[in-house]
Amino acid sequence: MAIQFSFGGLSSAYVVYFARSVSLSKTISFFIILIALLCANEFLKKRISNKYLQFSVYFFISFTFFAFMAPVFIKSMNTQIFIFSGLISLASTLALIAIIFTRSPSTRKEVKRGKLFGIIIFVYVLINVFYFFRLIPPVPLALDQGIVAHDIRMENGNYIVTYETDEWYVFWRDHRLAFNFGPNDRVYIYSSIFAPTDLKKSMIHRWQWYNESTSEWEIVEDIGYDITGGRNDGFRGYTYKSNVKPGIWKVAIITDEELLLGVIDFEIVSSSIESPKRLTVKKF
Repeated sequence: MAIQFSFGGLSSAYVVYFARSVSLSKTISFFIILIALLCANEFLKKRISNKYLQFSVYFFISFTFFAFMAPVFIKSMNTQIFIFSGLISLASTLALIAIIFTRSPSTRKEVKRGKLFGIIIFVYVLINVFYFFRLIPPVPLALDQGIVAHDIRMENGNYIVTYETDEWYVFWRDHRLAFNFGPNDRVYIYSSIFAPTDLKKSMIHRWQWYNESTSEWEIVEDIGYDITGGRNDGFRGYTYKSNVKPGIWKVAIITDEELLLGVIDFEIVSSSIESPKRLTVKKF
């Protein structure tokens, strides 16, 4: 019961934090695994006594913990740090297994060491495959805000963002999907990204346009900027483009390793209206 309680507490914490970083378009698969682990721990009470399952879940949670905490302490995140985190969790798990095998005769009888090591290595490889296919959210970063705007300006240290709002019942998104693009207009993308204190990271706004004739997304431009963590409401920044083509657009917010933090979707609609309806001016 103590093991089940500990696994439940840790997995629920990861579900809460990874929920801030997950993108429904790509990294949702890893998030589903976390939710499945949380639910399985609650409902499969008898199965959790299985030693193979215990060590597998422990290693998965350990890997997730080090992948989350190592960038916080090192104040940087990249592929090398992720690999380093995985090796630490693998070494600590194998050391724990060795200690338990030495001190527990019942475990030696119940568990085949070769089979257990094989399961641990399989989980290790699986998590690395998820990472290198960019299916893991780039924790500890989290996208707090993403808005398509008509104008952004600085005023007394704050960003003043002017954007079109959607209908009242569209509560999950701040901006309106249809962007009225008039003469001499610009399209702004505002984002705020939470990062732990003093963590420095290069981010990219990848502007993409959907080509209906080829049914493919075309990368129009990558615009990069650096962030520094420590602000509770996230590090604020924006990019913009002029002379954009009408059609469906999206801006992917990614790290320089191309790990996806979030996607902002919108549609450019040509308009002769100088001041679109439902304009909102908000301070960030």
